[in-house]
Amino acid sequence: NLHLKFTSSTGSAAALQESDTVFTQYREVGVFLWRGFTLDDVMNQCFSTHKDNTKGRQMPIHYSAREHNIQCVSSTLATQVPNAVGYAYSNKLKNKKSVTVAYFGEGAASEGDVHAAMNMAAVLCCPTLFICRNNGYAISTSTKDQYFGDGIAARGAGYGIRTVRVDGNDLFAVYQAVTAARELALSESCPVLLELMTYRVGHHSTSDDSTAYRSIDEVNYWNTRDSPVGRLGHYLVQQKLWSDEEEQSFTKECRKEIMGAFNQAENTPKPSPYLVFDDVYDTMTSQLGEQRRSLEEHLEEYGENYNLDEYDMK
Repeated sequence: NLHLKFTSSTGSAAALQESDTVFTQYREVGVFLWRGFTLDDVMNQCFSTHKDNTKGRQMPIHYSAREHNIQCVSSTLATQVPNAVGYAYSNKLKNKKSVTVAYFGEGAASEGDVHAAMNMAAVLCCPTLFICRNNGYAISTSTKDQYFGDGIAARGAGYGIRTVRVDGNDLFAVYQAVTAARELALSESCPVLLELMTYRVGHHSTSDDSTAYRSIDEVNYWNTRDSPVGRLGHYLVQQKLWSDEEEQSFTKECRKEIMGAFNQAENTPKPSPYLVFDDVYDTMTSQLGEQRRSLEEHLEEYGENYNLDEYDMK
């Protein structure tokens, strides 16, 4: 799934400003990395180490980066979209010169949250960018089984929202479209819908076998003939800005860096079990305090029966 993340995430993120607040789904790791979230941050979250800024309470790939102005990822499809509109409306009332961005897929676009959010954004004239990456499949459901129309873009007109459909495999096209959409949203205080047409080459997840619902030939076409990474690579080589030798060296370097972060996080202690009592309320209640003391007494007496050496017990 690197391909669809590459252009839709990186190309759009590059067109935004740090003051723009982003609400992602779980395929926008490129946005996090572009804004300064590190590979160590990614791995610590996925392995739920004590260095994870969500304290091991989230599912893997559900990142959060307040310091980079990115809201926490939510598992439930499309809940981030109305939240983004509400945030944009708040910024509008405060006269803040920034946009709010909501990322979602064409499958999530079938959720009622998206329709309510687009209507609210249009009626209240909220400077919101709705970025929909249409990758052809919602898990195993192809677009022809999701909707009768030709995509998500047509829905924007129904709500009176300025809309543009973009070749989501063209990094430069995505960057230019999002740049123009951001300027329009700010200058006219209005929402803009962008549909990025791309393709999910990989399986939906590690538990998915996409060969059960699509052909190998279909995947090979997109992986070789219309790959966003390949297209950009060919362009850079033609412009004499890149070479096959540099590509091989860079790929090796990236793999080494990724596996280094992977191995380090895998061997980093988990968060303290006592953290489960924190952040439930602004101030810990007497009931929670009593439960924490009960856990402390239990672990003091029976701790040898648990793998506490794998946890940060400081």
